[in-house]
Order: sequence, then structure tokens, then C-alpha cells
Amino acid sequence: QVQLVESGGGLEQLGGSLRLSCAASGSIFGLNTMGWYRQATGKQRELVAEISSGSSTYYADSVKGRFTVSRDNAKNTVYLQMNSLKPEDTAVYYCNARVRGLVYWGKGTLITVSS
Repeated sequence: QVQLVESGGGLEQLGGSLRLSCAASGSIFGLNTMGWYRQATGKQRELVAEISSGSSTYYADSVKGRFTVSRDNAKNTVYLQMNSLKPEDTAVYYCNARVRGLVYWGKGTLITVSS
């Protein structure tokens, strides 16, 4: 079993910054891509950014140039640095990890951006 624990959510103002962290533990041999999804109220969950074990990255168009995903393989941790936050970034952010072909999710952390 794999556990993902997120931290760093909260309330921020328009234009502000937040940093999310997600630490993986448990049976994580073969930990591959890690990333972040988000789900706003009334909307489907969407991929925000992800990073492979080789550090290749993907970003949704809506966050390119504002968000940066990174990982520390020694700590089995993925980060999401979010700058220039907008109200439309308000959502529950979920950590995601792929381990030996299986997908695991964190419980989610709420980000609220006020205008």
C-alpha cells in the first residue's frame, strides 16, 4: 500500500504564492510519475502538473508560467510552487502517484484564492 500526504494548502490573495508538498510512503518501490490534480466545485478533476521519475514535466495550459512542479527522489516528495495565483485556481488539490502501474491519491488540500 502507498500513502500520500499533502501539506501546504490554505487561503491566499490574488497574485500571491503557495507551495504544496506531497510525501509518498509505504510500498513505493517503482515510484514513477507524481503530480497534482485539482477539482473545483461543480467541475471535473483536472491534471494541473506532473513530473516523471526522470524529471520530465507536464503543465496544463492554465498554469504554464505560473506553477512549477518538482520532486525530491531521496524524500519521495513532489512539490507544486504556485505563483501569481488567481481566483480560478481555487480548488481542492490532490497529489497523485503511479507505482508499478497502479495509481494512488492523496486526500486533497484546499486552496482558496481571494480577489
